[in-house]
Amino acid sequence: MFPLFLFQPAQDSTSTAPKQVSFSLYDVIVSSGTIGIILTLIMVIMGIFAIYILIERYLTIQRAGKVDESFMERIRAFVQSGDIESALNLCRNTDTPVARLVAKGLQRIGKPLEDIHSAVQNVGNLEIYKLEKRLSLLATISGAAPMTGFLGTVTGMILSFMTMAGGDVSTAALAGGIYQALITTAFGLVVGIVAYIGYNSLIASLDRVVFKMEAATMEFMDLLQEPA
Repeated sequence: MFPLFLFQPAQDSTSTAPKQVSFSLYDVIVSSGTIGIILTLIMVIMGIFAIYILIERYLTIQRAGKVDESFMERIRAFVQSGDIESALNLCRNTDTPVARLVAKGLQRIGKPLEDIHSAVQNVGNLEIYKLEKRLSLLATISGAAPMTGFLGTVTGMILSFMTMAGGDVSTAALAGGIYQALITTAFGLVVGIVAYIGYNSLIASLDRVVFKMEAATMEFMDLLQEPA
């Protein structure tokens, strides 16, 4: 007796295969509905702002952190020789926070050391404030983008359940709400991750610049207390 599977009818090779449908990112966004499109545009705008801030602040902080190793040595030589004007000219020709700190201290020479130190610290706080410009906005985007995406997820699920409540449970009818939920979540996570990583990287770079400023301040104050 032969096995039964030998007598099973062969499948018709001409049977219709499942139709494959491809969608572009644009098609998916459009299919997500009005709310999905609006939320996606909001997140795209946030992403553009985040990238702009990342690039602009990175270049600014990198420039601020470039300090010539011989800068303080030249300042020391000018001060010890009594040539304060040459020291000030060197600071004016050096576009860095450290140079502006030292310049403020040089302008206060002759006054009590506490007054000089206070003036230098005030300039330092102002320089740090300038370097931190727009970083708070980047931090806000890193938190707001995923929340906006989550809002799209919720509204997309509401739309899908409303469609189901109306009695239409077909895939085509539910697709709009599902598209909205997924595409907004994806955009929110991407923008949020980029902004979060960028923010923390900039903060780390800023900390290094602040350390250089503090070291230069201490070195300058020590210079003023050295015996003539």
